This record gives sequence, structure tokens and C-alpha cells, in this order.
Amino acid sequence: MRPADSSNPSYVARVEKIEAGSRGTNVRIHVRWYYRPEESIGGRRPFHGSKELFLSDHFDVQSADTIEGKCTVHSFKNYAKLDAVENDDFFCRFEYNSISGAFNPDRVAVYCKCEMPHNPDELMVQCEGCTDWFHPTCMDITPEEAESLDHFYCHTCSSEDQNKLNDSHASTRFAEGETKRRRRG
Repeated sequence: MRPADSSNPSYVARVEKIEAGSRGTNVRIHVRWYYRPEESIGGRRPFHGSKELFLSDHFDVQSADTIEGKCTVHSFKNYAKLDAVENDDFFCRFEYNSISGAFNPDRVAVYCKCEMPHNPDELMVQCEGCTDWFHPTCMDITPEEAESLDHFYCHTCSSEDQNKLNDSHASTRFAEGETKRRRRG
């Protein structure tokens, strides 16, 4: 929906109901507003995606003349699966209470060693050992390096694998040594 100040981004609302006067004039729409992270108490946080919106408890009635166009507000899961994000694609994973500043759900899954929720604008890689997800920068690799990897193991799993490998080499060397001693003796 068109903002009063044209330098601001368009407002996003979900149309709940459409009413028209007796002759189809004076069309009014009942909307439920979406808020952008920067419009919420606490503001934008690092895990908020650039296209993230919060479905608020703020309802309003507007003139249909304020509608600029249609957009799609996806669930977080569906948004993350999009092959290409268009200008009119957004996502919502929280409902927002505009008075208290509370979110529903009040908790979301966290990932990586930084323990942040997933931001769909940032690349994450999945460890083939523990299946956890990590930001490349938190794992001391560039996003470009991460994209070119055929296999990824986090520091914990690669250390465990290295220890297993070292243990297997040690037991192999010990077993070979025993075998050689037996042959000699």
C-alpha cells in the first residue's frame, strides 16, 4: 500500500475484507498490517532477512485507492525454497503484538556456533557429520569457498574424524607391529 511519504517503502497489509458503497463507489478495505523489523520494538536484528515481515495485531480500514499492487507473503519455509526471490516476494515467521512488542512464536531454532536464527539472505552449509547448519564466516571460510565445497565437516566433526583416523592408524600400526613380531619370533 502506498505510504504517505513516497521516499518510504510501500506498506504491506493482508486484505481481510472489502466493502463498497451502494453504487460500487467508496471502496474500503479492512487490512491487517505487516510490520518490517525496523518498525518493531527492538528493531532489525542480524537474523532478520531483508524481505522479512511480521504479521501484526494492528487492523485498519483504508481506501482502496491506496493499494499499489499485490505481493506474496510466504511462510519462512516456502520462502527458503524459492528458486528466485522477486521484488513482490516477502516472508513472515512471526506474529507481532504492536503494543507489547511480543513475538509469537517467542523462540525459533538457532544454528551455527553463533547460535543465531537462520537469515535466508545468508548462505549456510550443512555438516555431513552432525547435520547441523553453519555460516561459512563462522567456520573461517568465505561464502565462495563454501559454495565450491563438495563436502563440509564442522570443526567438531572434522576433529572427531581426525581422532578416529589417528586411532585407526595407531591400532593398524600396533596390529601390523604385532604381526611382524610374530613373524620374526
